[in-house]
Amino acid sequence: MYIVVTGAAGFIGANIVKALNERGLTNIIAVDNLSKADKFKNLIDCDIVDYLDKQDFIDRIQAGHFDGQIDAILHEGACSDTMETDGRYMMENNYRYSMILLDWCQEQDVQFLYASSAATYGGSSVFKEERQYEGPLNVYGYSKFLFDQIVRQRLAKDPSSQIVGFRYFNVYGPREMHKGRMASVAFHNFNQFRADGKVKLFEGSHGYENGGQMRDFVYVGDVAKVNLYFLDHPEKSGIFNLGSGRAQSFNDVAVAAVNGCRKASDLAPLTLEELRAQGLLEYVAFPEALKGKYQAFTQADLTRLRAAGYEAPMATVEEGVSQYIEWLNRNV
Repeated sequence: MYIVVTGAAGFIGANIVKALNERGLTNIIAVDNLSKADKFKNLIDCDIVDYLDKQDFIDRIQAGHFDGQIDAILHEGACSDTMETDGRYMMENNYRYSMILLDWCQEQDVQFLYASSAATYGGSSVFKEERQYEGPLNVYGYSKFLFDQIVRQRLAKDPSSQIVGFRYFNVYGPREMHKGRMASVAFHNFNQFRADGKVKLFEGSHGYENGGQMRDFVYVGDVAKVNLYFLDHPEKSGIFNLGSGRAQSFNDVAVAAVNGCRKASDLAPLTLEELRAQGLLEYVAFPEALKGKYQAFTQADLTRLRAAGYEAPMATVEEGVSQYIEWLNRNV
């Protein structure tokens, strides 16, 4: 029997594959689209039994090739570019593909864990897994939102097989180098500081209380742990927020990233005020292209996740970014 991870060469998918390996599980079929070939690097230190292109996999699923051979599908594959404007592509790639897998998993009584997104909330200031707080701002968010609605309908019918959706907030951590402009703020901060000796943030990064932006930043290690918790508990279904449960400023991320870089050079940490005074942190204008399509504030309500029995603490920005920068210094 196999465990399938879609998007396995991507950011979260590769971290889940690695976490499964750390449990001694290698009977993993990795599914992805390697048209961006550099993603293969995320799987070099992972053990799998097979790799399939995403179209080949869905064709085989529909042809009955894997009937009775799969225990669980962890569906992380999707177009996650919030700036993508091709709605037909987004809906086919994110919504329709997910529907095919959901139907098959229910028919086969296979555990189905999938990636939703905090983008489903749009400009809301309340982040509870309830319909009245949802209103995506872009077609990416809509593709995730619509699938969540279908899942709710299926869950209301009390299915025998597990269905779990994770509304990821701002995930950061190892194995995201291939994402380019869609990589995390922490990754961009690291690269900027290494290249220019300073970090640039958008104006308004000072904190929501000052009219700026604060986001829920969640470490990818915690994301993998939550996925494996639900894999271990096939009796638990639902749609769950997956964030840190905290709102922190982009300043917090930048300070942690710069101090992580300084630590690698045996330099003492600096406060936000010291970084700004020394010109190590600068602010630039907020891009016009993001206005009206950008969540200024996010903070996951973890009530449902905790009620489902997941009790482990989530890393703060200071803890998670510090770990991440250490990893980047070893691997980049």
